[in-house]
Amino acid sequence: MKPWKPESRLAMVRRARRINRELAEVYPYAHPELDFRNPFELLVATVLSAQTTDLRVNQTTPALFARYPTPEDMAAAAPEELEEIIRPTGFFRAKSRSLLGLSAALRDEFDGRVPGRLEDLVRLPGVGRKTANVVLGNAFGVPGITVDTHFGRLVRRWKWTEQEDPEKVEAEICEIFPKSEWTMLSHRVVFHGRRICHSRKPACGACPIAPLCPAYGEGETDPEKAKKLLKYEMGGYPGQRLAPPPDYPGRPAAPLGTGDE
Repeated sequence: MKPWKPESRLAMVRRARRINRELAEVYPYAHPELDFRNPFELLVATVLSAQTTDLRVNQTTPALFARYPTPEDMAAAAPEELEEIIRPTGFFRAKSRSLLGLSAALRDEFDGRVPGRLEDLVRLPGVGRKTANVVLGNAFGVPGITVDTHFGRLVRRWKWTEQEDPEKVEAEICEIFPKSEWTMLSHRVVFHGRRICHSRKPACGACPIAPLCPAYGEGETDPEKAKKLLKYEMGGYPGQRLAPPPDYPGRPAAPLGTGDE
């Protein structure tokens, strides 16, 4: 493949939008990879997902929500009991404080309901802009760009932005795409980062958008060797959700403690 040449802003925008269209064809089933049944469960799961995998969160939350199904229940939890349940997700003391604080705030300020506005969500303990956008986009249908580690890494790799700060990344990417695409774009990019465009060993030779990628060649370019690097359903393995959407083509993940994690 030819060396990547500098491009105009217009050319970059066109390339970015084409990547999004092609990713939509590769991942028509892209979705949030946290199990949840309502806005409260998604909010809690997203807070727990910091510095751990969605799989580990999904293996932990069934017991958590069975014990504390509502903000009122969680706000009244004994800290040591809550900590013990969420211990597998790591940083459990700090996360416990966040969950107790946000649950109390939901109970006291929002009648036990998760608010559907960014400015309200970011006031909750432990809830930043990334978490708020996850909840807004997936529980309320409010478009938003979610800049997690995978998203930031890929959009820089694709030269959509050079920014490192998540809020600056979000602002620049929002200018490239129509608002209606923001939430699904986030899912597609994250899916691609987890399955094919890995941080250390991207599977370049198995990548459907290789001709559009300035970083092609950073990873394995041999198609057969690249196939062995594919993860989750792309590699024939379970996904991260215990209860994935009906159109998900992969296998559900295993519950905690089954030995198949």
